[in-house]
Amino acid sequence: MAFFLMRCLHHPDQDAARDTLRPDHRVWVTSGGDGLVSVLIGSALTDATGGSIGNFGILEAATPDDARRFAEGDPFARAGIVADIDITPLPDSFQAQRITDPMSPRL
Repeated sequence: MAFFLMRCLHHPDQDAARDTLRPDHRVWVTSGGDGLVSVLIGSALTDATGGSIGNFGILEAATPDDARRFAEGDPFARAGIVADIDITPLPDSFQAQRITDPMSPRL
């Protein structure tokens, strides 16, 4: 297993669509994409004015491809809200144990 930073930037003016899909997005996250990954922590990304511009997460996954499949399977991505997905491997020195309350079950 390895850890990844997932960063999803959204298309502009997607507030209404995000609001509609947020319950499905949260189910996806808390299930780890039906067990594909563990989501250790995540949140919305905002601009300087507090407007939502995307979301991020720290994921534990077997491969970068699994992390990307999780991001692409998110209801926000499937609905076309997401403009760009970036999956960045985190170093072996990443201290995942410091995250005490993961958002989905650990793999």
